[in-house]
Amino acid sequence: MPIGTIALIVLIVLVLLLIVSNIVVVQQSKAYVVERLGAFRTVWNVGLHFKMPFIERVSKKVSLKEQVADFAPQPVITKDNVTMQIDTVIYFQITDPKLYTYGVERPMNAIENLTATTLRNIIGDMELDQSLTSRDTINTRMRAILDEATDPWGIKVNRVELKNIIPPKEIQNAMEKQMKAERERRESILQAEGQKASQILVAEGDKESVILRADAAKQAAIMKADGEAQAIKLVQTALAESIKLMNEANPNDQVVKIKALEAFAKAADGQATKIIIPSELQGLAGLAVSAKALLENDSPAKK
Repeated sequence: MPIGTIALIVLIVLVLLLIVSNIVVVQQSKAYVVERLGAFRTVWNVGLHFKMPFIERVSKKVSLKEQVADFAPQPVITKDNVTMQIDTVIYFQITDPKLYTYGVERPMNAIENLTATTLRNIIGDMELDQSLTSRDTINTRMRAILDEATDPWGIKVNRVELKNIIPPKEIQNAMEKQMKAERERRESILQAEGQKASQILVAEGDKESVILRADAAKQAAIMKADGEAQAIKLVQTALAESIKLMNEANPNDQVVKIKALEAFAKAADGQATKIIIPSELQGLAGLAVSAKALLENDSPAKK
């Protein structure tokens, strides 16, 4: 094979390799910053692109996904001169690849330093107790400050979280003692409230019992009185009916005297030791005694 043909084949292969090597495929959630002769030319997004050989180059490959940066603990001093160690976690996203490439040298280092200084400024205006209970306030303020500061770098800070707040050891011991004393105080209060509630319930039970007993006695007395009243009423009604019947029968004086004598006989069956008989009944009483004696003498036993 002639040398010229071989050289042509080699040349064609080299050209093909050169063309293939300058075909760039940008993946999803990626962006390529392209420079031409050292100057910014464009930003390639997802898709197929061709780079001019020897003239253009991919300066930086940027991820457009949300990223997480976990920074080491930073010493901060509170308003009441307590030194604490606080580490932060930042969630950010690159919104402008061009600004991210040319805005600041070593963007992550810049964000870390900015986070540390911002945290020191915010904690420096708070006392220890306030800083321990105001995480949400600190997170919100830091996010606003960092988002505004990193905007010229093409970075958007979505979220800032204080991962750990570590006070000095002696402060931790004092806090633990304080919490223990608080728990003991709450326990004492709960026990006292329980005893109070128990005594109240017992007193209320006794009160209800007394009320119920009094109500039962009242009801019994009322029922007894009602019974006696009903009995008296029935006796009076029966007596009235008896008198009415007697009046309707038109009794004579002798019948009345006999009824009176029967009444006195019933009275004599009681515990009375002396009975006074009216004069108009004495003759009738003697007649009754004589009649009784006569009947006894004429009885078959005597015969």
